[in-house]
Amino acid sequence: MAASADQTPLWLFGDQLGPHFHAGEHAGREVLLVESRSALRRQRYHRQKLHLVLSAMRHAADGLGERATLMQADGYLDALRRFGRPVLVYEPTSFAAEELVRRLAKEQMVAEILPTPAFALSRRDFEGWAGNREQFRMEAFYRDQRRRFGVLMDADQPVGGRWNLDEENREPPPKGRRDLGVPAPYRPREDDIDEQVRRDLDAMGLDTVGADGPRRFAVTPAEARRALRRFVEHRLAHFGRYEDAMMADDPTMAHSMLSVPLNLGVLHPLEAVHSAEDAYHAGDVPLTSAEGFVRQVLGWREYMWHLYWHFGKDYLHSNRLSAHGSLPSWWLELEPDAVQAACLREALAGVRDTGWVHHIQRLMVLGNHALQRGYDPQRLSDWFRFSFVDGFGWVMPPNVVGMSQHADGGRLATKPYASGGAYINRMSDYCGGCAYDPRVRVGDNACPFTAGYWAWVHRHTDVLETNYRTARAVSSMNRLGDLDDVLDQERSRDSF
Repeated sequence: MAASADQTPLWLFGDQLGPHFHAGEHAGREVLLVESRSALRRQRYHRQKLHLVLSAMRHAADGLGERATLMQADGYLDALRRFGRPVLVYEPTSFAAEELVRRLAKEQMVAEILPTPAFALSRRDFEGWAGNREQFRMEAFYRDQRRRFGVLMDADQPVGGRWNLDEENREPPPKGRRDLGVPAPYRPREDDIDEQVRRDLDAMGLDTVGADGPRRFAVTPAEARRALRRFVEHRLAHFGRYEDAMMADDPTMAHSMLSVPLNLGVLHPLEAVHSAEDAYHAGDVPLTSAEGFVRQVLGWREYMWHLYWHFGKDYLHSNRLSAHGSLPSWWLELEPDAVQAACLREALAGVRDTGWVHHIQRLMVLGNHALQRGYDPQRLSDWFRFSFVDGFGWVMPPNVVGMSQHADGGRLATKPYASGGAYINRMSDYCGGCAYDPRVRVGDNACPFTAGYWAWVHRHTDVLETNYRTARAVSSMNRLGDLDDVLDQERSRDSF
C-alpha cells in the first residue's frame, strides 16, 4: 500500500535508532518509538541489556525532539491503536517481529515495509548472491563484499595480495603480562535518562539475570562515533595479533566494543569499516588489524544477518547432533562461583557482570563446553540472546546453532568448533592457576575440556569420521589407551 512521502510517521524499533533510519529522505518525518512492557517481560533478560535498549530509545527520542513520540504501552498493538495513524516501518530484525509487522500491515496499521538500511548489503542482493547454493562459506561472501564495496582493494585485487590474514591473527597472549597494555575502550557517561531508566526498571520488578552496573556501551550516534574513534586511534593497531587470545585480567583486550551500537542501529557498519580502512591507508594501523576488523564487520556480521533470513525459521530447530541436554542451573543463573574450571568461571563472571565477553570466550569456552556436554542448541541460542547485551533475534541462531554447536550439519561451517584444554591453555592465561590440568584426561585434576572433548568425539564418531577436517580426531581417539576410563569418568561428572 502506498504511503504519503510527507506525512506518514515512521515507527522505529529499539534496534533501528541511528540517522540512517530517520534522516536523509525521512528527515522531516514524525517518528514513533514504543516501549512495550510485554516485550520487556516476555523473557528473562540480562538487567544491563534492558537498560541499554531503554536508554537508547529514550536518548533517540530526546535527540529527535518534537519529531518523536515515545509511547509506553502494554504491547505494540496497543500502542499503534492509541497512536491512531498508519505508520511506515523498516524490515525488522527477527522472524517474530516480521510476523507482527505483516499482521499489522494486513490490518492497515502499517502502511509500508521499507528495506532496512542497517546493513551494507540488502536482503535482495544477498539472495541474488546466494542463488541455488546449498552450502555457504563465509570466505566467498567476504571476498564479494570487499569487491562490491571497494574496501581494502587495489583495483580488483586485495590490498597486500591476500584476502584473509586470519593465520596472522592467532597469536597467544604475551607471556609474563597480565594485560595487553592498550588504552581502555570508550566508556560513556551516564546522564539523567540513564538514572530514570534504572529507577523505572527497579519499579517494574522484572525477573532478570546478571548484575546491574554502569552503562558500558554507546547508545547514541554521537557516543558511537566517539567509541569508534577511540577504538581506531588507540586500540585497533593492537587488535589483529591477539584477536583470538584470552586474558583473565584484561577481558576487553583490544576488541572494539562496538557490537552494541552496531546492533542498536546507531552506528552503520560501513562507517566503522571505512574508518578502519582509512587508518590503514594513513599508516596508523597494520593491515592484519584493519583486515581482521573488516572481516568481522563487513564479512562475518553481514553473513550472519543474511543467513538468518535465508535459512528460515526452521533453521532455529536444527539439531544434527541430537543434543537435548538442559542448561544447568549455575549456567542459567550466572553463578561462576559454582565452577572450578578457570576459563569457564571467568567467562560466566563476564556475562554476569557486564553481559559481554569477546568472541573466543563465546565460541571456544562457553560454546565449546555446551557442545561437549550436549546442551540443546535452541535453548543455548536463546540463552545467548537474552543474556548478552549485543544479542538480538537475528544474531544468535546462525552463530550458536550453526557455527558453535554444528547443529545444522555443516550448512554454515565445515567443522564443529570443539577442542580440548590444550587450545585454551595455548590461547589464554587461564590454566596456570586452575584446579584442572589441561594435559590430564583422567583423575581429580582432569580438565573437563580435555576429557570432555574425547568423550564428545566418541559420542559422534559416525559424523566426525566422514568429515575430512575431523577424521583425524577419531583416529587420535582410537589410539588413546585410557579411553574407557575417560568415558566412565565423563558419564558421571557432575562438576566443572
